[in-house]
Amino acid sequence: MLKRDYDNQVCSIARSLEVIGERWTMLILRDCFVGVRRFDDFQRSLGIARNVLSTRLQRLVDAGILEKRAYEERPVRYEYRLTAKGKDLWPVLMTLSQWGDRYESEAGAPWVFEHRGCGGQVDAHLCCDRCGEPLDPRKLERKPGPGYESIKAA
Repeated sequence: MLKRDYDNQVCSIARSLEVIGERWTMLILRDCFVGVRRFDDFQRSLGIARNVLSTRLQRLVDAGILEKRAYEERPVRYEYRLTAKGKDLWPVLMTLSQWGDRYESEAGAPWVFEHRGCGGQVDAHLCCDRCGEPLDPRKLERKPGPGYESIKAA
């Protein structure tokens, strides 16, 4: 089994990977940015084992990236919301998505992110390519892109 830490690395990238570098963690964060908040919804979206999901969510809570809020009392049920620290990961995920669209999506982007109202898309500087406004997840709408059907069929 591979070690999961980078004790000998004096590097902010290595320290960041300690927190968010595991693949399920990145996919959980992706789902958070499109509005997924509840355990069963994460599980359904990702197809991840419940015990793995539970562990990953707890690590994100412990790291201060997500906060756990009760939304039902009997039985107690929780939802997970991005904290300010978590929201600051949006540029990382958006840039990773753009890289994947460019180099790993033969049929085109599976999802496009449009600026609400204007219809422009996110450029390399995380601004609207049509009107120039700086963007964040609240200003975007996710829609199926040209590669959606090929990914969905796989």
